[in-house]
Order: sequence, then structure tokens, then C-alpha cells
Amino acid sequence: MAQVSLKSALKAELPPNTVLEGKRHLTENEKEILIKNRNISSDSSWENVFVPEEEGAFNASQIVQSEFSGWVVLGKIRAATLKYHDLELDTGIYHSMLSNVVLGDDCVVKNVSYLVNYRIGNRVMLFNIQEMSCTKHSKFGNGILKEGESEDIRIWIGVGNENGNRSVLPFETMIPADAFLWSRYREDKLLMQRFVELTESGNDKKNNTYGIVSDDAVIKNCTLIKDAKIGSNAYIKGAFKLKNITVLSSPEEPSQIGEGVELVNGIMGFGSRVFYQAVAVRFVIGRNCQLKYGARLLNSVLGDNSTVSCCELLNNLIFPFHEQHHNSSFLIASTLQGQSNIASAATIGSNHNSRSPDGEMIAGRGFWPGLCCDFKYDSKFASFVLVAKGSYKNELNITYPFSLVAASPEDGTVHIIPGYWFLYNMFAIERNRFKFASRDKRIVKVQHIETDPFAPDTMQEALCALDRIIELTYRYLILDEDSCKKMTVYNAEPDVISEYRTKALSVSADEGLSVAKDFLHHAQYSQFLLSDDRCQKKYGAVIYKPLQGYRAYRRVLKYFAADALITWCSFNGKESLAEEDLSSLEEIPLFTQWVNAGGQIIPEQKVQELFTLIKENQINSWKEVHAFYDECQKLYIDYKARYALYIFERLYSRPLREFTSEIFSDITRDVAFVSFEMLESSISSREKDYTDFFRSITFRNKEEVEAVLGTLSENSFLRELREATDDFNTNLEKLFKKLR
Repeated sequence: MAQVSLKSALKAELPPNTVLEGKRHLTENEKEILIKNRNISSDSSWENVFVPEEEGAFNASQIVQSEFSGWVVLGKIRAATLKYHDLELDTGIYHSMLSNVVLGDDCVVKNVSYLVNYRIGNRVMLFNIQEMSCTKHSKFGNGILKEGESEDIRIWIGVGNENGNRSVLPFETMIPADAFLWSRYREDKLLMQRFVELTESGNDKKNNTYGIVSDDAVIKNCTLIKDAKIGSNAYIKGAFKLKNITVLSSPEEPSQIGEGVELVNGIMGFGSRVFYQAVAVRFVIGRNCQLKYGARLLNSVLGDNSTVSCCELLNNLIFPFHEQHHNSSFLIASTLQGQSNIASAATIGSNHNSRSPDGEMIAGRGFWPGLCCDFKYDSKFASFVLVAKGSYKNELNITYPFSLVAASPEDGTVHIIPGYWFLYNMFAIERNRFKFASRDKRIVKVQHIETDPFAPDTMQEALCALDRIIELTYRYLILDEDSCKKMTVYNAEPDVISEYRTKALSVSADEGLSVAKDFLHHAQYSQFLLSDDRCQKKYGAVIYKPLQGYRAYRRVLKYFAADALITWCSFNGKESLAEEDLSSLEEIPLFTQWVNAGGQIIPEQKVQELFTLIKENQINSWKEVHAFYDECQKLYIDYKARYALYIFERLYSRPLREFTSEIFSDITRDVAFVSFEMLESSISSREKDYTDFFRSITFRNKEEVEAVLGTLSENSFLRELREATDDFNTNLEKLFKKLR
């Protein structure tokens, strides 16, 4: 058998020319120093090691008891010390093995037992690592394929449903909007195929991959790092297993991985932190997220600014600002649309709700289930639904936003108070506005996030809730007398109820809806219940305080519309709406159907426009998709303002140009009521911390209360809220001045 000469073998294994610029072979003196320091090479002539040409840039004495095989290209090794927190090490290579490695300038490689096929940036610290290697076909957590690979090894993330039929392919720049659109519009097979093609865009499929550790990263005390791409300034300490992953990190948004962590087949976003035995497999973690204290994240996409600890999440698509902290929490096969908070002992999403593991749940923004809640799948919740502690044994379809839901073990129904937050918890709404904005620590904001509870997605739900209350009220009015009495809690206006019952019974169903709406506007003090059979399978729901909820929804719709128009005026340098402004607004496209796409509120029609562009090959990369999102966001103020006109016209059943001074006064009065209510509710809620007897029983005196809780006058949130309320009310007074 013919023998291959050493020179031929070395020639076949030469590193790429791109990394050899400015490099040279070792001098004889440098070789002697390396050998003296107990270093060895697979090439006895040391021709496989390349060092900087620059004079004084390479000090061979800073390489000790290390092994080189394949080829190794070294950067500058000079007398210097790198320090990160309490770790302080001299630059150089010590007690390590390197094969097919490119090392940047002024790095530390110490006690790295096996370092193979990596490109290391400048000023990187690698310390106490058992194995750090990269295969030539690595994808770094992306759902792409290399040359010769079959589809069955492609990495999919099975979000939203355990059966895998909502699966998405992870990619480095994925945001929740991408995952949402991919997972929900499954009936469009061409679109699904195009999404795969967008993900593969730019993939040359060549099996020439190498691991990457970018500048100023620190990796220490780790067991296994395989097929990893690690961004600059990342800090990794004590990780157990990192395999086929991308860790996005930058000087402005450094990411961190801590002790005992296992990350496999996924992508970790900029500025995120994973600590304390957390495990993630088949995942995408967004920007500024935390995963800690033994949390398990499997087959899931976690949106920006989220915190998950102690619990388990399987097959989930979670939009930004998700909070889940407690050890007994359990969340599975769900799409949660942001600003959610999962309480302790929640058992959401058991595998055993149906004959097969294909049940799922979708919840709008602000989903807050109480302690020990469990639900039967399939279930759906409107935005900002607060669910009281309990076991919900039948499928739920809660269509009333900002509502309170409670189980009723006595009769099997669920009890719902529509608009509960507006009636009893305005403080929480206003606090949400401030807290989410202040918690957004992202430097680069690729995923646009709507943090205002009053936005087109919630307002379209409020409009639907109004229609439903009107419909159910009509049913109430045409009940037989005994049934009507049973559903009437307190009849303070017998003549009014009698009058409208007579009207409703004497007209057609279509006309009856107008009668019911008129009744809701004229009844003042009556208290009655409504029955909604669509809210829960089998037993339905009882709607409490529908009259108050109806009025609260109307006031808040007016508040949103006024706020949108004030924002539009401010953006266009105006303080009041004039007739010509109405003409300008009417030229803006009217969108009445909205989609919460990963946290960004986009008109449904624009989403369909995006799909058309993708399917017609006019958009061919995810970067171009994100640019489309950006364009939608630029026009968001205009779109909301046009929607605001639509809401006013729908609430008053006439064109805005026909509004009278009385109508404008009615709008201003209701909007000011909401504005003041949010301020007063916030103040009174905080005052209870100082005046409530039971709130004070753990303190010895008033001084201790103030030392622990601070003073009411020093509360920064309330100060900001007062100023914002004053500004809003001032602008409100000016808004319709020219139209009256």
C-alpha cells in the first residue's frame, strides 16, 4: 500500500487562506522553547502551527504542556493578564489540547482538555473545560440541513400543540411574530413551504462548519460544549452541557449561562441569562430573558423580557413579558400572547384531557390564572382575563376581555364579570402600562411589543363583547316571566324592565337587538344576570353585572379612541382635530381586524399582504419579513387613529362629521372619567398599604412602615402617573375644540 508523505498530509490539512494572512511558521528557537515547556505536536516538525508575523507579537514561553494536532493558527500571545470578576489569568495556552483551531489575540486557554474545530475571537478566556468541539455539519440550533442530510434529522420546535402539527423551524433571528404566523396559518401549504425556504436562505449546505467564540467571551468550569456559536462578551460558568446551540451576545447585551445548565438544539437571545440547573431542549429564547432554578423549557419559543424559574414548559409559544416563577407551575401546549403571569400550582395542560395529546390553549395578552388553576383543553381566553382559583372541568371559551372568571362547583357553570378590571382594578391596568415599559431592557428591539392594555387587539375584543352582551340581554328580555325573575338580582326599575320586555317580545330578532341596546342605555340601577352558552362546554356561564360591564367597555373604547387621536395629533404637530384632519384620517386605510403577532399588533389584512408577498417570491428572507413588520410599525399610529374614528362612529351609530357638541361632550366626559379613575384607583390602592389595619400589624410603628414601604409622596409611579394624567386631560380638552 502506498505511503502518504507527511508533507502531503499536512498540505491536505492546511487551514483556509483567509486565516493565514499575516501568519508564519515557528522559528527554530520558538520550537525549542515549546518543546522545553513540554508541549507536543502531531507534526514533529511543528509545521502545523502558525503564529503572527508581527515582531514581538508571539511569546512561545506562554505556551506550556499543551498538545497541537491537525492545524492551529495562533493570534498574538504577549505578556498580559485578563480579568473577569474574580477570575484573573495570564494570557497564553496552558495544559490544553488544540486541533484545527484559530485563536485570536491575547487569549487565555487553560486546562481545556479537548478543543477541536473552533474559531476563537480576541481576549477570550477558556478555563477548565473538559470538551469543546464542533462537527463540520453543525447548525448551531438552526433548523437547516447540510449537504447529504435527510429531512428526518431536521430540528423542529413543536410549539402550541404536542402532536407537532404546529411545529416551526428555529433560526438565529427568529422572533415570536415569526413563530406565531408560522404556527397558526397551517392550512396554507404553499406558505408553510415558503417559510422553510426562508429559513434555508443563505445556507450553502457545505460541511465545513466550525465552532465560534467571539471577542471578550469568558467560558470556565464547563463539562461539554459541542457545536456551539457563542457571541461576544458572553459569560459561561459551570455549564454541564451545551450542544448544537447559538448564544447571541454583544457588549451592549451580554448573555450569561450558569452552573449545571443544559442547553441542546436551540438559540438563546441577546442579553438573556440561564442559571442554576435550568434545562432547555429544542428552543428559542428571546432577548432579555431569564431561565433559572431548575426550569425546564422543551419544544418552546419564549418571547423577549420573560422570566421562567422552577417550573416546566413544554410545547409552548410564549410572547414577550411572561412571568412564571413557582416550582409547582406546569404549562403545556399553549400559545400565550404576552404579559402573562402563571401562579403557583397551576396544572395547565394535562396530557389526559382527550384521547390523544393534541389539545391546546390560546390566551390573549395579560392572561392571569390564579393559584391552583387547572383547565381542560381545548380552551381560549380573551385578553387580560383574570381566572380565580379553581378546577375548571370543561372547555372554556372566554370572549370577554378584562374579565374575572370563577368556577361554580354548585351548578357547574362559570361566573364571569365582564370588564372586571375597569370596575375594580384600574390600578393594575395603569401599573401594567408603566411596569412593562420600564422592564424592557433590550438595546435592539427587533420584536415590536405593544405594552398598552388599550390597543386595537383588546378593543376589537371589547367591541365583540359589547355585541355579545346586547345579544344576551335580548335573550333575557324575551324570557318567560318566571325565568326573567330568576335572572333578575335586583329590580329597582320594574317599569323600565317591563317596558323593554314588552318591546322585545313584539319585534323581530334583528329589531330586538336594538331594543336590548336601548335598554342597556336607559336602565340605571337594575341588576340582572345573563346566560352565555358559548363560554363553557356543557354548563355555559353566568354573566354578572352585564350592565356595568357594558358601560365600562364603552367608556374604555372611547378612552382608547381619544388617546389614539391625541397621539396622532401630537405626532403630526397638532393640538386639536380640524375638519381637514378628518379628511386626512379618512384617507388612511381602515383596518377593523387585528392580529397580535408576537407582541406587535398588525392589521389582519397586512398579514395577508405579507403572505402574498412571500408566496409570490417578492420576500425571500426573514430579514425582509422583519422589514415588513417595521413598515407596519411605522404606520401604527396612523392605523390606530383611523380605527379610532371607526370606533366612535360605531359607538354612536353615525358618521363622525355628524357628531353634535353634545356627543363630543359625552365623549370627553367618559374619557376623563376613565383617566381620573385610573389615577384615583392607583392612589387609593397604594394608600391602603398605609391605612389598612391588617397591613400594619407586622410593623411596630409608622416610622418602620415608611422605612420598609417608603412614603406615598415618594412613590415614583404615582408621581409619573399624576403628570401623565394631567398632560392627557389637558390634551383631551383641546382634542375636539375645533369640531364642536
